[in-house]
Amino acid sequence: MRSSDLTIKHDAEVFGKVAVLLGGDSAEREVSLDSGHAVLNALIKHGVDAHAFDPKGQALTALEHFDRAFIALHGRYGEDGTVQGELEAMGIPYTGSGVEASAVGMDKWQTKLQWDKAGVVTPAYTLVEADSNFAAIEQQLGLPLFVKPANEGSSIGISKVKTAGGLKDAYALAAKADPLVIAEQFIGGGEYTVGILGNTALPIVRIVPKTEFYDYEAKYARDDTEYLCPCGLDAALEAQIKEEALAAFHAIGCRGWGRVDFLMDEKGRHYFLELNTSPGMTSHSLVPMAAKAIGVDFDDLVMMILQTTLADAAATTEQQHVG
Repeated sequence: MRSSDLTIKHDAEVFGKVAVLLGGDSAEREVSLDSGHAVLNALIKHGVDAHAFDPKGQALTALEHFDRAFIALHGRYGEDGTVQGELEAMGIPYTGSGVEASAVGMDKWQTKLQWDKAGVVTPAYTLVEADSNFAAIEQQLGLPLFVKPANEGSSIGISKVKTAGGLKDAYALAAKADPLVIAEQFIGGGEYTVGILGNTALPIVRIVPKTEFYDYEAKYARDDTEYLCPCGLDAALEAQIKEEALAAFHAIGCRGWGRVDFLMDEKGRHYFLELNTSPGMTSHSLVPMAAKAIGVDFDDLVMMILQTTLADAAATTEQQHVG
């Protein structure tokens, strides 16, 4: 673990005026508002000149008055490369991954294609379309299986197909959220996640929902979902998975911070599921839980994430000088 990623190395003044991007216009707006206000409060506590900025009500051109941005947006237009592109055009450093990595990371289909190329093990999957042979897909992937919109987060539009003939309705539900829909093999040995900060993989968190799976309700509305950290995996296996999670993160070109989710099967094999380039920062969120397990409180974590923008800005300046 790189301890340099887990320390605050800069005074608040070095960051200048910081915009905390929150809210937005995606299906995850309410979660983003919670994340953004928590981030804003943490920055203010540390003396940062931070201000809330909701793209739903303000033109992005107004960001020209800021020195950098902390992206607490979730879902489309916030973590799919759109806002990132606007910020880069204005020369404003921002938290999280760049334009291309954000776009790929938001798209579960593209993520899996990139991971296949990189040799990252992921559950079997296939695209589903309105004229697909639903029965053949059910037979190919087996039951139960999951059906997901490729470009939504927070488990929006996801359903679990448990009986033959159920894929058609599950596809229709997912297609309401996104026209690109994937069906995915069910892996039933447990749900886990790895938080990433810089080049450090945080302790693994095991997620034990009391619902059918880790859906929107389990993530944000219920208080009975269990989060286990330590996660219960053998220490050597946990170290191996953390290393592989970093590799999976970098295989997409991600940077700064994020989260990589994985599943275990009943035989103890792990499968990387998806990644999140702008994870939640709410009371139920997973990256803060993992950081807390090693003594990093929420407010300090926010500052550590913000200071990654200084490294990214320095790298960009260096590349410009070389060019």
